[in-house]
Amino acid sequence: MFRLIPRDNSFFAMFSAMSDNLIAGARALVDLFGNYRDVDEQVDRIQRIERDGDELTHAILTKLNQTFITPFDREDIHQLASKLDDVLDFINAACARLVMYRITDPPPAAAELAKIILMQSQELQKAVSLMQKNGNILIHCVEINRLENEADQVSQHAIARLFEHEKDPINLIKIKELFEFLERATDKAEDVANVLETVVLKNS
Repeated sequence: MFRLIPRDNSFFAMFSAMSDNLIAGARALVDLFGNYRDVDEQVDRIQRIERDGDELTHAILTKLNQTFITPFDREDIHQLASKLDDVLDFINAACARLVMYRITDPPPAAAELAKIILMQSQELQKAVSLMQKNGNILIHCVEINRLENEADQVSQHAIARLFEHEKDPINLIKIKELFEFLERATDKAEDVANVLETVVLKNS
């Protein structure tokens, strides 16, 4: 269970906005792989969401510098904002590879990883929504970690298949890098869960 005596409730609303924006980016990523047409336009949409995330992160860090009494440790507020932003950064970086490398037919494992990122983002949103309440944040952190382990397995198996079946070395490099950026996004979601666990333990 998580208990805080909030000094400035606006931080919680700002983190909620960040998690909502992350879900928008993750859902757009799932949509992209589910309907792989007009890729440039769909990637542009994700890039706009990522820029919105940067602005939300900047707003939290600016407020942190202006606030004397914070609802929990300043370092943890900074880490939580930065790590949430990192997830969206890696979603955006993966999408950039689709355009930059002109990937015309991404393997099914890419869509599978995108769905895992969305599920992690939904768990993060639930966890963030409980920061002001007596809710069980840790159960969502455990699920995020489980999903990251699942993503590791998906990525490892996909890369193994890629090396086994792909005959074009250039295409192999492109697809392997796509998998790696998607998997890194799941790692970053786990980093957010680790920060949330730290906040819970400090304030329990």
